[in-house]
Amino acid sequence: MRRVRTVARIVWLEMLRRKDLYVLLILLAALLFGLVSLDIFGLGNVVGFVKDAGFLAAWFFGWILATNCASRQLPQEESRGTILPLLAKPIRRGELIVGKWLGAWSVVSAAVACFYLLTVIIVWSHGGHFQAVALAQAIALHTAALGIVAALAIALSTRMHQDAASAMTYVMTAAMFLLVPRVPEMVFHAQGWRQTALMILYGALPHFELFDMRRRVIHMYGPMSWTFFGATLLYGAIVVSILLLLAWMGFRAKHFSRSNQD
Repeated sequence: MRRVRTVARIVWLEMLRRKDLYVLLILLAALLFGLVSLDIFGLGNVVGFVKDAGFLAAWFFGWILATNCASRQLPQEESRGTILPLLAKPIRRGELIVGKWLGAWSVVSAAVACFYLLTVIIVWSHGGHFQAVALAQAIALHTAALGIVAALAIALSTRMHQDAASAMTYVMTAAMFLLVPRVPEMVFHAQGWRQTALMILYGALPHFELFDMRRRVIHMYGPMSWTFFGATLLYGAIVVSILLLLAWMGFRAKHFSRSNQD
């Protein structure tokens, strides 16, 4: 476990040296302050707009950060020529996979928590409020979803270059978030093998809609039941474990040579 934490810490240091996080935080702040300024022109319920835009931006920016950060971890080691010295140390490939995922997931989760904090501060400063328990649940489920995105990106990066892995992660996660919830409606209009294929996809693909509590928090519907909350977190942990297992299997079968690092 110590080696896993060491790899994760290196991911943190690398991410903090890059400008991605700071740029996205500045963009979010500019967006929220821009929405607040609309109140000067008599726009009502500006707090509701800030909540909606802030949480949507947190999901969007978190998605970008998780995909880019996780998909570049292993290809970056190969392109720099550091993968062989790294594997020559007393570290297993499985530990490297888990450490890279843990580092990418934790740093992106911390960034998303900052996005939420900024939104909350601006809302509070303009007289709005949140239900604390519901907000805490929303952040926890959001970070669980980011764990799935990071695990998928790492799994794809074991067999693809960085650009291909990130592009595939974007396409697959967008399809999961936008299309999977609509599969039951599509099944109703499908017949034969198409209906069976849709049901298989519906059961096999991750359901990101389960982790999205934005509407519940924005409209003050209150927290979800703790039973469903725990079951959703467990579901996310299972999906992450499966994806990391697939990543380990793909990385375990991969052979490296100094010639393919030039």
